[in-house]
Amino acid sequence: MKLSKVQQSPRETLVRAGGALAMVDALRAFGVDPVEVLSEVGIREELLDDPDNLISYRLRGRLLAHCVSRTGCPHFGLLVGERMNLNSLGIVGVLIGNAPDVGAALDGLTRLLYLHAQGSETSLTVEGSEAILSFSVMQRLVAATDQLGDGALVMMRNIMRTLCGPSFRLAEVRFAHRKPEDVQPYRRCFRAPLRFDAEQNALVFSREWLSVRRPDNDIELQRVLQKQIGILEAEFSDDFPAQVQRVLRYMLPTDHASAEEIAALFSIHPRTLGRRLEDSGTNFRELVENVRFEIARQMLEDTSRSIGQIAASLAYGRASAFTRAFRRWSGTTPVDWRAKHGSMNDRSHSWSR
Repeated sequence: MKLSKVQQSPRETLVRAGGALAMVDALRAFGVDPVEVLSEVGIREELLDDPDNLISYRLRGRLLAHCVSRTGCPHFGLLVGERMNLNSLGIVGVLIGNAPDVGAALDGLTRLLYLHAQGSETSLTVEGSEAILSFSVMQRLVAATDQLGDGALVMMRNIMRTLCGPSFRLAEVRFAHRKPEDVQPYRRCFRAPLRFDAEQNALVFSREWLSVRRPDNDIELQRVLQKQIGILEAEFSDDFPAQVQRVLRYMLPTDHASAEEIAALFSIHPRTLGRRLEDSGTNFRELVENVRFEIARQMLEDTSRSIGQIAASLAYGRASAFTRAFRRWSGTTPVDWRAKHGSMNDRSHSWSR
């Protein structure tokens, strides 16, 4: 896969430009000139000539927020997601589509999505009879994370339909943002029970779908794709703290995020975990605090959860302990942060400046 032109700011995570093409298509459906909108947020039109070109994750968020503003459509993210599928993921999508069964395909998705969008993470967990496929925005200070989450959920639903066939059904859809004023577009889109103010964006479905076999699996094609993806993975494998943070983002809400438990997931001794992090200029406690702050900010900005509920999600016994920690992280209280930043991802807000 050729990754050429890059438009980013220093230390930004990147995403393939192919996802922005769905926004362009959705803008045209509203009669809005996409070239004009791209220019207003500072994206060069020629950057979208090749879907494998890269833009910063924050810039993509700004573009999506501005699309909402220009169209006046509060569920624009859903419309973008409806235009995305396995093909939107480039070589990762081809590999996933060639997996022997759905479980293997989703394992590839959760393991390799960062090659498509470094600022995002997916996770697959099984709880009893249910499978939960979740999505989170990992990049800090991104506009329209609610819209990004909505679009990702629809895209993942489209992927599941491709993998499982038209009979695929969802048990529940969870959104990591507050309930919108009009939920009808969500009901029409997913045709499944909806839950807002959730800890993560997630699709919930029967675990039986994971065993569905994929027809016409091409072993030779899979070998070639795995080799190519291995080359791409090697380019990103040196950032061990980032790998630990990605794991922590999913493990913290489960209350299974001790150094011993995280080290076990990497098949290393806790002392080795500590040493590798120290060699990278950080430590486990610092990463835990960073991830807690990220999760807390997202919940304060996007959801209607109470301070006590957020504190419990982050394994704080009392809301007062969470408030003290948040003041240490940010210099202000959770209540004041929500008052100041709660409109950051407002669906009618323009981020064109």
